Amino acid sequence: MLYFKRKYFDKLSKKIGITFSKLSLSPNQWTLSSLILVVISFYFLVNQNFLIATIVFAFTISIDMIDGAVARVTNRVTIFGGYLDTIIDRLIEFIMILGLFLNQYPDFIIPINIWLLFLLFGSLMITYAKSSAFEKGMIKKELKGGGILEHPDRLILILAIILISNFSMLYASYLIVITTILVGITALQRFVIVIRG
Repeated sequence: MLYFKRKYFDKLSKKIGITFSKLSLSPNQWTLSSLILVVISFYFLVNQNFLIATIVFAFTISIDMIDGAVARVTNRVTIFGGYLDTIIDRLIEFIMILGLFLNQYPDFIIPINIWLLFLLFGSLMITYAKSSAFEKGMIKKELKGGGILEHPDRLILILAIILISNFSMLYASYLIVITTILVGITALQRFVIVIRG
């Protein structure tokens, strides 16, 4: 959803890029720093220090905006940078879902860890539906956007799950289930978009 609102963030993104480009970090270094932060967040998550995990993960999500903004402002947008960003994005999602998996959330209809496995699978399918369609020549250019939840939307929901965990594991379980369902719908939407051409 946030992808289609991106024009509203363009001015903010430019300001962020200008501000953070003054630091001596390249866009790729910013991208890699998000991986360090997510490992720290994971540590606090599995130790059920949900508040600190939330704060650190919020910084991780922020860097996802900073690296691209710095690259655009400094004219250092590269194919490798985009590729690295995509790989790190997948790692971040996996690490945080694994952190949720290693906690003891209450079950809902089926074991909560089954929901989390479907969440991970759905997140991967959203990405794969796009990249595979482009690779197989079903679409002429890479699919941008499509579906209820984009990568930033999913990260924000994971952030909300961690934050709510600090107050109620039960309500966090409900949000895990809702997020999993929305991710599944998004994966299906991506598939339909590709089929329709």
